[in-house]
Amino acid sequence: MASTREIRRRIRSVKNIAQVTKAMEAVAASRMRRAQNQVLATRPFAQKAQEVLSYIARLPTVEEEQLNALIRPRAEIRRIGVMLVTGDRGLAGGFNANVIRHAARFIKQKRAEGAEVEVIAVGKKGRDWLLRYDPVVRAEFIALPDAPTTNDIAPITRVIIGDYSSGYFDEVYSIYTDFINTLLQQPHTQRLLPIEPVDSPVSMAPEYIFEPDPYTVLSQVLYGFTEVQVLQAIYESFASEHSARMVAMRNATEAANELVDDLTLTYNKARQEGITRELMDIVGGSVALE
Repeated sequence: MASTREIRRRIRSVKNIAQVTKAMEAVAASRMRRAQNQVLATRPFAQKAQEVLSYIARLPTVEEEQLNALIRPRAEIRRIGVMLVTGDRGLAGGFNANVIRHAARFIKQKRAEGAEVEVIAVGKKGRDWLLRYDPVVRAEFIALPDAPTTNDIAPITRVIIGDYSSGYFDEVYSIYTDFINTLLQQPHTQRLLPIEPVDSPVSMAPEYIFEPDPYTVLSQVLYGFTEVQVLQAIYESFASEHSARMVAMRNATEAANELVDDLTLTYNKARQEGITRELMDIVGGSVALE
């Protein structure tokens, strides 16, 4: 059994770790509340933007040959782009590992179908994993602010739209962690480009007057719609990351407190054993003197 001095040292170390994890839990909880409010506020707008775009794209006034490149599917899928959204830091439980594992399965599946896959990494953890196991990194974006705006994600959107419009990518997908609630987050795959109109009819006005023409209106809406989807994916990922980190730090704090209790019990047993041994020595010495 370890000495009482070593056990006391371990107790102090574990208590210090518990204080750190408790502080990190508080910080993550504060960021989680802001991120949750952010993602819940923007989610209806992203859904409505998709409905409006789908309606405009299905209008009979938009000729097939006038379709914007972002909405016209390619006959052959040779190269696929993937926007992988992960965190810049760890200590978030299985948040990064789950989305990276999901992306690895997706990449393996697409390569088995005969397509090349290149990744646009958003976040350090995803970039580091790609550099270790898969060197095909088209672009990387790290250190985004906690509340990114369209100006912050504009470079990401330009890379995605530019590569697809130029024909470098034939399809573009986003892989991120979808925020469901504080305890549940799920990796999600969504096709960004080409934009696919929904099959179900959208209950909107039957006729619109376009100025100057539907093609020009559609071209402008498509870029904004893609930007909204990219921004929403990052919001979902941020909310999921902060939630996972808060839960992980709470579990770490509880585990540290349980370990302190176990070490305290071990310390008391060792101290009692030492006292008993000293008493036996005293009794033995007294008997020897008699």
